[in-house]
Amino acid sequence: MKISQMTLSIAYTQLLQHGNMGRQGRPATKRKLEETTSTRRRVGIVRASWHVEIISALVSGCRESLLAGGVAEEDIIEVTVPGSYELPFACKTLIESKTLDPPVDVVIAVGVLIKGSTMHFEYIAEAVSSGLMHTQLQSKIPIVFGVLTCLNEDQAYSRAGIARPGHEEDPHNHGTDWGSAALAMTELTHRHK
Repeated sequence: MKISQMTLSIAYTQLLQHGNMGRQGRPATKRKLEETTSTRRRVGIVRASWHVEIISALVSGCRESLLAGGVAEEDIIEVTVPGSYELPFACKTLIESKTLDPPVDVVIAVGVLIKGSTMHFEYIAEAVSSGLMHTQLQSKIPIVFGVLTCLNEDQAYSRAGIARPGHEEDPHNHGTDWGSAALAMTELTHRHK
């Protein structure tokens, strides 16, 4: 098992043990982690600026989970970059920032990629996912992969929890899941420091 898979398996197992599971096996967003850790958590959210309505909904979902999980508003640092391709560099910059005291414990990278008629989607999706994985393994700071890679705009809206008339897919805001994942990863890293 690779380290990243093992880390996620441990975090998921801890969520199951603590009874923090909600809709369809996803981590619930209402549980406060103060029961298991009293350590202050600092969370970075790096967001792309394309698809503003979708990104804004996803970031709101992240914030909802983080605040419900006991992260203070002033401990959520938000950075905006032009597009998803810039997410790995911005995450690395935020993690290595000398001006943040205390530094971030986890970063959530939020972007939206929608497949078009050229290979652009594949190149960007691969570069972003590889860049984020490399950055978190090198820095030893977890980065939650909050990049939607959708075949069409309807999928992106649905995964941002935005219901649209005439579309049957049940919308669920994946941002809430990413916020819960960030909390789980901070719990994991604080326990094993």
